[in-house]
Amino acid sequence: MPRFGFGLAALVMLSFGMPAPANAQSFWSRGKPAEQGAGAFDFYVLSLSWSNTFCALTGKARGARQCDGSNPGFVLHGLWPQNERGFPQDCGPDGRSPARAAMARALEVFPEAGLARHEWRKHGTCSGLSPEAYFDAAASARARVMIPPGLQAPRVDAEMDVQAIERAFVAANPGLRADMLAVTCTRNQLEEVRVCLTKDLRAFRPCGEVNAKACRVRRVTVPAS
Repeated sequence: MPRFGFGLAALVMLSFGMPAPANAQSFWSRGKPAEQGAGAFDFYVLSLSWSNTFCALTGKARGARQCDGSNPGFVLHGLWPQNERGFPQDCGPDGRSPARAAMARALEVFPEAGLARHEWRKHGTCSGLSPEAYFDAAASARARVMIPPGLQAPRVDAEMDVQAIERAFVAANPGLRADMLAVTCTRNQLEEVRVCLTKDLRAFRPCGEVNAKACRVRRVTVPAS
């Protein structure tokens, strides 16, 4: 699944998040680099995918499990290590899969096991964390971001201003600013909201390169199903 494509699908059903735990830094003490260089990045990007767009364009045709009707609205695509310019990927040994306990944790926040494994191989191996600690971090990051009430699985298709979506996330998340996120689109439909977080997941932070990749159209369709 390409990083900037929509094949991610997946987050947990929209619900208001909770503040990041005070011991978020413990993720770093628990995880070990997959190989030399893993963990050397500047911040995280939490990617929230609008599941209905993915399912309507490609997911249903591919038989994606998240498109069975139980995952409307935003789902977790992934938690991505990011640098001020560019991002690391595929930092771990080929073929290494998370253990059963780690996958059990992953499925608490990712909609599908295949997506969780993909995200671990491509992005998680660059975090400097063990698989279970990485999935814990993904859960913590997801809980850190609150979904605006107007974007919690609407029942009818809507046309929305991209800046209005951005402002809604800023209003719902104290400390978040417009330069700390990006709203992306595909075929003039809402695709993802990407929120930038510090490495300890305690705060939002600016991310110029991520912000610059935001949707260029003024209005997007927000499909309800």
